[in-house]
Amino acid sequence: MPLSGDQLLPVVRVGEIKSQDNARRWLVEELWGAGSVGVIGGAPKCAKTWLGLDMALSVASGTACLGKYAVPEPGPVLVYLAEDALPVVRERVEGMARHRGLDLDQVEIYAITVPVLRLDRERDRTRLCETARQLRPKLLLLDPLVRLHGIDENNAGEVAELLAYFRSLQRQLALSVLLVHHTRKNGAGGVAAGLGLRGSSDIHAFGDSNLYLRRTREHLVLSSEHRAAPASAPVYLELVASNAKTTHLEVIGDFGELSRAELEAGKRRGLEERVLDLLAGGMVLTRANLRDSLAVQNERLGEALESLERAGRLRRTPSGWQRVG
Repeated sequence: MPLSGDQLLPVVRVGEIKSQDNARRWLVEELWGAGSVGVIGGAPKCAKTWLGLDMALSVASGTACLGKYAVPEPGPVLVYLAEDALPVVRERVEGMARHRGLDLDQVEIYAITVPVLRLDRERDRTRLCETARQLRPKLLLLDPLVRLHGIDENNAGEVAELLAYFRSLQRQLALSVLLVHHTRKNGAGGVAAGLGLRGSSDIHAFGDSNLYLRRTREHLVLSSEHRAAPASAPVYLELVASNAKTTHLEVIGDFGELSRAELEAGKRRGLEERVLDLLAGGMVLTRANLRDSLAVQNERLGEALESLERAGRLRRTPSGWQRVG
């Protein structure tokens, strides 16, 4: 029996598809395609959330991401950070905004405030879709993926069904979806970084744009891959915390162009001086607070604290570490 018109799939001749203006191909130039889905992947304490929020602020304000990558068409951003309290989210974004000379009250970043969001459940899927439909964000940031569901991430069928939901959001609402996701221990770096993502390989294959962070001693390396564009050159990043009120991520050089001596000494202040900067003005912070603010490995931070304590520049108090003098 012939099918009626409303039962047929819509088609268009390829030659009639409108060409995409090259300037509109990027949400964040070289880093994230417009209307793309994908992940920021990396090990714990590699500043994945900082990078996600930097991109969110850049898209919402039209300012350059990481001080380097332009945003051609800014717009609202919707974020859900499952592991960070709302005051912490505000503090981080406010510091980055202050560094850029922005008024936070004028920045269109909207934070979802529910304590739990389970996107393997139809009710929460519908709520997120309708919220995004109302706000019409350019970017949806969800951090981290593991806190957004109760499925087995190694089950390809379950993962594919969840990823299909994210793809449907992207297509229905013409937005970009950015998922923060962890890599396995000893996961691959460089061009093979996607192979180190935790769970099903579908998570890697799913991405139109993917970003990867890995640590080399004190420095972070950011690399990318795109389905429809060449990867941008990897760069070194640093979480600049010389002023605790303007903490931000920043590109400090192209990967491979800084000498070993420059990397070890740092083009900026060393870790010990960054610790002292955070503890200026009588500030007292625990080791965990310092580690989170500096985004450094716990072992390296411990070495710096011991060195400063031996030098008489820090003292340990019941409340945390305090600067001397």
